[in-house]
Amino acid sequence: MTQIIQEQAPAERTRKPDWIRVKAPTSAGYNETRQLMRRLNLATVCEEAACPNIGECWTKKHATVMILGDTCTRACAFCNIKTGMPRAVDAMEPQHVADAAAEMGLKHIVITSVDRDDLPDGGASQFVKVINALRASTPDTTIEILTPDFRNKREQALESIVAARPDVYNHNLETVPRLYPTIRPGARYYASLRLLDTVKRLDPTIFTKSGVMLGLGEERMEIHQVMDDMRSADIDFITMGQYLQPTPRHAKVMEFVTPKQFEGYAAIARAKGFLQVASSPLTRSSYHADADFAQMREARNAKLAKG
Repeated sequence: MTQIIQEQAPAERTRKPDWIRVKAPTSAGYNETRQLMRRLNLATVCEEAACPNIGECWTKKHATVMILGDTCTRACAFCNIKTGMPRAVDAMEPQHVADAAAEMGLKHIVITSVDRDDLPDGGASQFVKVINALRASTPDTTIEILTPDFRNKREQALESIVAARPDVYNHNLETVPRLYPTIRPGARYYASLRLLDTVKRLDPTIFTKSGVMLGLGEERMEIHQVMDDMRSADIDFITMGQYLQPTPRHAKVMEFVTPKQFEGYAAIARAKGFLQVASSPLTRSSYHADADFAQMREARNAKLAKG
């Protein structure tokens, strides 16, 4: 007897509303930025994570460099970065990042990385080398880093980065605690909070920053609680953006949060005391990071002036 096997159609992703759609990148500035990244053998989270803002940012010569390769040792349900065994750390990467910042004339640069659980320090030493290379090459460039959680690594890993004194230390909580087992299974919510609290304890002058994605099935009061948790850790800057499903095998979009709802969350965050708030459907960790940093610094100066 012949067995007929019916092939299942791939899961259909939720149709995006008009407010989340962006144009495909085609500008000359976009192509120049792309060519520079290829020439210097640098990965970017803009490409690897399929960021919807890549056209706008790269046209303005803003790119978020992703160090420690393009392969992650974890497999979060929201992330488009490939998972596997990473290559050896590139010894020339710090200088290449510094060269890119110099060629693009960056006043502010954002450096992130994949998770490198295979390394004894989780890749912390590479962050330090990149910061040092940037300070030597473009000393006036302010530096924002977006790091992994360095879970189960030596405490000295985090301390070494803080000692290098980035201007902004970002680590994203990503979602509410209830969703961690399915959305961010390799991480722990309170470990991430503790990391950011430790940064502020070690050096109160470093701005701290964290972000969450909305539309994964979280409830309104859970977002309010995350805000309170962040303020308890003295986090200065919160970002909130719409989760977008990168492929059918990733976590589904449970809701498209409206721009008005994002504005409501922003008002609540400001009332809770954050120095800076970025909240919109297209907000991402490094979106408009240069302007946001300038505003955050002004807000702190104004606060200090008032005593």
